[in-house]
Amino acid sequence: MKRLAILGAFALAPALSGCGLHPLYSGGSSGPVAGALGQVEIAPIAGKNGWLMATALRDRLPSNGAPPIYRIDIRLDDQISGLGVRTDDSVSRERRTLRARYQLVRIGDGSVLLDATAGSDAGIDVVRSEYATIAAENTALERLSQIVADQIVARVALYARNTTAATAATAATAAQSTPPAK
Repeated sequence: MKRLAILGAFALAPALSGCGLHPLYSGGSSGPVAGALGQVEIAPIAGKNGWLMATALRDRLPSNGAPPIYRIDIRLDDQISGLGVRTDDSVSRERRTLRARYQLVRIGDGSVLLDATAGSDAGIDVVRSEYATIAAENTALERLSQIVADQIVARVALYARNTTAATAATAATAAQSTPPAK
């Protein structure tokens, strides 16, 4: 049985190699995606949630020392809503939702290259201790900032990869269509 499973895996290997998946960060820290992400600056975001988001994004974006070409402008929507109610009409469960509308802007001309949203939510148990509830709300905000920052960086990286691939394809097509110099 074990031998049959191994043979089956080898038989499927050629089919899986043509699936069309390509690594996003090919070339590592010297690749085109990492280079583009290293040229992104984060515009200031107001408030505690803005500071957490900006810090999370800076932690995820590589720093290559190059001057920024792009800027990410972010508007956050942070809400807490009550879900469960106890018999004494007090809230027993909350949902904290963090949504970010972000735009990738080319600094040179101010053109918006990417306009998208990212978001996540977390459940919070409301306990009798107000301190513990506030601590849980703050922890949820920190965790949500990390999750939303991951989504934003992944989307910007995907944009950078697609833009780099499109630029390379255009250059290759132009090189093929021009007649050789005599």
